[in-house]
Amino acid sequence: MTCSALPDDIPDTVERALLEDIGSGDLTASLVPDTAARAELVTHEDAVLCGTAWADEVFRQLNTLVRVTWLRRDGERIVAGSVVAYFEGPARALLTGERCALNFLQTLSGTATQAKRYAEALRGTHCKVLDTRKTIPGLRRAQKYAVSCGGGHNHRLGLYDAVLIKENHITAAGSVTAALAKARAAVATGISIEIEVENLNQLREALNAGATRVLLDNFDLKGLAAAVRETAGQATLEASGGITLDNIRAIAETGVDYVSVGSLTKHVRAIDLSLRFQPR
Repeated sequence: MTCSALPDDIPDTVERALLEDIGSGDLTASLVPDTAARAELVTHEDAVLCGTAWADEVFRQLNTLVRVTWLRRDGERIVAGSVVAYFEGPARALLTGERCALNFLQTLSGTATQAKRYAEALRGTHCKVLDTRKTIPGLRRAQKYAVSCGGGHNHRLGLYDAVLIKENHITAAGSVTAALAKARAAVATGISIEIEVENLNQLREALNAGATRVLLDNFDLKGLAAAVRETAGQATLEASGGITLDNIRAIAETGVDYVSVGSLTKHVRAIDLSLRFQPR
């Protein structure tokens, strides 16, 4: 699986994580002789690997003498019981960075693995699975990168790079038509404008107002199919709300273009990885 470009905030993200964990110093690692050590990263379950650049950066910031040899790359499947990487370098640095590196690897591999499950559920349809802004604070770019490694696609990064007009925006603006007009007047040409609708009447109003991208919020299967017929290619359609692995295939088969799933980044279960030191 091909991942998107690595985010440019990795050094800052890792620096904050190390400061959070180490503070004024690793009191326990100071008890260990700082001799050369070797460890291997092992996965205890099948998964999609992600987070190698963050782990590399952890040890780069701690001690440049640490060397990491990856046997798998981001986006590749890893099999339970297999060795994923070897770590060599000063024992104290390996011990100090172990938890921080694993936190990134376990969380981002969990995100990529979840995205892979949803992407595979859509195999054979034209529909794509999207992430949302429901990410772990401070890990927005990292998790969106992980989604791409699992075969998912990124929605907007934040509030600054695209417009998504939701129910409260419509209420504040006065109507679907007014909200779309205000959005077009407020943002530069080329910025994506999407509007959320809750029923077919709102969809018709949005289409009449020239909407080119519409989010169908909590429509049932019958409603989604009706919305696809009503739209007839005038706009791209995104389904959202209550989407699980059990129903995503049926939703995609109604003909919508995208399905957005908050649980890709919100309901993440960390992958079981461990760093095992080898006997000297």
